[in-house]
Amino acid sequence: MSGVTIHQVAEAAGVSASTVSNVLNGRTDRMQAATLARVEHAIEQLNYRPNRAARMLRTGRIKVIGLIVPSVANPFWGALARELEAIALAEGYHVLLCNSERDPARELKYGEELLADGVSGVVLCSSLPSLDHMAPLLSRGLKMVAFDRTAQAGDPASLASISVDNAMGAELATRHLVELGHRKLAFVSGSVSSVNRRERLRGFRSALEAAGLDPADAIVWPGADTTEFGDKDAAELGRNAARELLSRPDPPTGFVAINDMCAIGICRGAKDAGRSAGRDVSVVGFDDILLADLFEPPLTTVRQPLPEMAAETFQQLRARIDSAPAAGRSLLIRPRLVVRESTASAPEAAPVTGQPPAKGRRASAPALASTGAGRPAVG
Repeated sequence: MSGVTIHQVAEAAGVSASTVSNVLNGRTDRMQAATLARVEHAIEQLNYRPNRAARMLRTGRIKVIGLIVPSVANPFWGALARELEAIALAEGYHVLLCNSERDPARELKYGEELLADGVSGVVLCSSLPSLDHMAPLLSRGLKMVAFDRTAQAGDPASLASISVDNAMGAELATRHLVELGHRKLAFVSGSVSSVNRRERLRGFRSALEAAGLDPADAIVWPGADTTEFGDKDAAELGRNAARELLSRPDPPTGFVAINDMCAIGICRGAKDAGRSAGRDVSVVGFDDILLADLFEPPLTTVRQPLPEMAAETFQQLRARIDSAPAAGRSLLIRPRLVVRESTASAPEAAPVTGQPPAKGRRASAPALASTGAGRPAVG
């Protein structure tokens, strides 16, 4: 049946229209079970679908949240969208997806349009150091959670920040390569001017220092003066990096990539240069996207626990939509290193102990712990 109104549902259930509205909006705590059952039965029998535009006119809000990501060209962001949408749908919310390319003006424009359409909550994933460009929207009531970004000085007091521990993840990746005997390492990224990328670079350097290696001897490609993040073309960025670096007289044998798509590009670039990932060079990614396990060779990578992160993100955003918490929250979630076949012992390698390596000794792979899903992992 089409064109059914809330008043027809109320008449069929023998209740008022306001009672039906309470059911539709989840306000049933004080409602008698028999009344709730009658209303739900009438809604089902009449196939009633609330008019979202009308609800917005009455309440000023709709059960929709915005998700602003850099680019779904990186499958990590598509996977996040899927996880967040599944959680939101179970709670009666829908998700609108926007690609910002980490452009502050574009993020502001999307935020303005979402707020104008009655969307009162947004998950922002650009990880830019400053959120000043979103301040006008926050002052107008837009609720926001920053994903993949640790809290920064000057952030709004009520902002929630949800992120994997990016520094720890890069430390795990770098330490793995060092324990395999790699001495000449490269960190491959687009711009490192976002919060999460700065943290990964910091973790890379920290792991080198802890191993007694000079971070100045490592390669950061390209440098911090690069303005492009490379979100939509990360694979090509990694491929170009491998081609250039492996053509040098003293090329790196181990690569830490900013994300899995970049790592996949590095593996391809190594092949272009006549090298084999997992044999001649070792490559570690970051994210553990679905392609990481399907790629050849299967990619060693740092896993972000997306289901846990998406659930926490939605709960923090909903809490702000419902009651506007006065205090912010910053949550760091532990990553895991998933070891596959793109990493191996470096030729003529010796373990790093903080002292000069002994001649003639080779590194052995670190002990691995099972993830329970057929994938070895190092915590």
